[in-house]
Amino acid sequence: MAQVGSTVLTKTSVAGSDGVTKYSLAWTSDASGNVSGNALAFTPGSVVAVEFIPAAGGSAPTDLYDVGFLDASGTSMFDDGAGASIGLNLSGTLATHRAPFINGASKTYVRAWLQGSSGGNPYQLTVANAGAAKSGTVNLYVSYRTL
Repeated sequence: MAQVGSTVLTKTSVAGSDGVTKYSLAWTSDASGNVSGNALAFTPGSVVAVEFIPAAGGSAPTDLYDVGFLDASGTSMFDDGAGASIGLNLSGTLATHRAPFINGASKTYVRAWLQGSSGGNPYQLTVANAGAAKSGTVNLYVSYRTL
């Protein structure tokens, strides 16, 4: 379990050496119901899918909590292609499975690409409106190939 107001990152290969890497980000909110300021390192790749999994029982976040994933410039990696985040207004009891897309100039949707964290460009998971000392997990599935 993550310390209050923080995120713990674990990495697992889920589809062999050429496949997909699962990044699990376990988070616990602070007394204000937020998580932020944790630098997280990722390798480059296309985001295949994202799972938002609230904790159960008394550790479950408040319904309609929000999760963001920002690059070093503050750009949301959870954009839905229409300028909104796929991590907004999440259920405090049910897991949610979504995929972030980037809307190109021609209205072609492509999967979000993580640039990686080389050169000191970390990512940051943010959580808001979760309630005090609540927790959950965000699983990011990333392919090193362009999809």
